[in-house]
Amino acid sequence: MKAVHTELHRSHDPQFFLVRGVVKRTTEQPERADRLLKGLKDGKHQLVEPKGFGQGPRARIHSPEYLTFLSEAWDAWTALGDSGPEMIGNIHPVRHAATYPTHIVGKLGWHTADTAAPIGPGTWAAACAATDVAVTAAQMVMDGEDATYALCRPPGHHAYRDMAGGFCFLNNSAIAAAHLRLKHERVVILDVDVHHGNGTQGIFYARPDVYTISIHADPVAYYPFVWGYAHERGEGPGLGTNLNIPLAIGTGDDDYIQAMDVARKAIESFAPGALVIALGLDASEHDPLRGLAVTTPGFRRIGQAIAKLGLPTVFVQEGGYLSDILGANLTSVLAGFEEAR
Repeated sequence: MKAVHTELHRSHDPQFFLVRGVVKRTTEQPERADRLLKGLKDGKHQLVEPKGFGQGPRARIHSPEYLTFLSEAWDAWTALGDSGPEMIGNIHPVRHAATYPTHIVGKLGWHTADTAAPIGPGTWAAACAATDVAVTAAQMVMDGEDATYALCRPPGHHAYRDMAGGFCFLNNSAIAAAHLRLKHERVVILDVDVHHGNGTQGIFYARPDVYTISIHADPVAYYPFVWGYAHERGEGPGLGTNLNIPLAIGTGDDDYIQAMDVARKAIESFAPGALVIALGLDASEHDPLRGLAVTTPGFRRIGQAIAKLGLPTVFVQEGGYLSDILGANLTSVLAGFEEAR
């Protein structure tokens, strides 16, 4: 399996992370990519540079005002003269009878769901590069590759049509799915990150052509807390094309594989032409965010379960944070996929 990667991700190096009132260094660091690259090297995957696809794929998913905000945000922030080293909102309007703001501080609050997506001088460039990685991987599958892997950083599945959040700015998995839609009538996004893919759900919630499925730690006691429940099934034309499978904190391999079987049945009923895997490796028993307890052999079983779906597949990297086992977990899931294909 070929893997798409660019070093341009390094321009995004966030520092701020607020956890239960305590400011810490974020776990979404450039070193993540180094450990994932080692996993790709150990799996003997060929690295491919992304092609530039411009704004078009991003504009299929994100609103014009949001893309304008992200592209201009840092210059407007630094022009204030008394701003901090990262853009972190101090307001988050709920938008009830609200007016779109003109001031950068107001726009920052409008376009961020939480404080976990600080914007720095290189964030826009890195986020755009990540979308090119995802679209390149999708195009390779459209051109005949059986499966590809996109090492996207920053990740994307918490990003809504017009909001950043949870380390995410542009929704790489959604953008890859929309690109695949140019060829396939129906596409599935299966999110195996430890966190619910709330941004992806929101983007496709009223659409019948993209089925969004997320297996994640129960939001009763885990981020994002207010999305990701089993009763969220879509709306309007999209009713029935969103499936959430919340798992108890600490769930291990066997119960996770049972959840994969539930997802498999839903995917087979939908009969898609292609599959996007929002590949979070933070379900690991060794991940610092400690939501689930999947082992390295368990990730191999997840890869095998994905392969048995028999669909053209794009793996898009989401979460998975600094642990000694991060690279090995990536090697494991891709090896499981390849050996069962």
